[in-house]
This record gives sequence, structure tokens and C-alpha cells, in this order.
Amino acid sequence: MGEELEMDIKAGSRLACPECSVELVVVRPPSSAVVLTCGGVEVVDASADRPGGGHSGASGDGTLVGKRYADEDSGIEVLCAKPGPGTLAADGREVPIKGAKPLPSSD
Repeated sequence: MGEELEMDIKAGSRLACPECSVELVVVRPPSSAVVLTCGGVEVVDASADRPGGGHSGASGDGTLVGKRYADEDSGIEVLCAKPGPGTLAADGREVPIKGAKPLPSSD
């Protein structure tokens, strides 16, 4: 009975943090089940009710608008549509901003 409902994360899904203003768009879904959190709170579908109580003790830069965040272990990649103070994590690992791809050299 005490099972958590696993969210089906698909490309194009809109996700949001229930505690702050962060909204995300899934660019690449995870290759396996993953728990995506923002500021330690599991993200929900963007259309869900969001109490918006805020994060207590949020630290770091938070989530920045227009940046892509990618977790190598799960394969998930998201784009931040609305910024906020929460930090993204996948299964407890902080999800870093995806670096730009190096351009091919033009020898």
C-alpha cells in the first residue's frame, strides 16, 4: 500500500516544483526510473496543484532559466522554463548544467 506513484517522464513533459517557481520541460526522458527533485522535493506535473511554500534553507544558484540540466546516470535532460531557488537532483545526485558541445575544429 505505501507505494509511491511513479511519474511517467516523457520528452515534452512539463514538470514543476511544488514548493517554488521552477518549471521544467523534459528534453530527453530518463533511460530508467528516476526520482527528480527540486530543493529536495519531488517535482510534479506542471498542471498539478502547487502549494508554493518555498524551500527552507535553499542554497547555491538554484535553477537558472534557459539552461539545460542533464544527469548522466539516468540519462534525463531538462530545460528550465521558469527559474527558482531550488537545486535539481536525480535520485539524490545534484543535476549539473549541461555543458556546451565543443565545436569541431576548422583546421
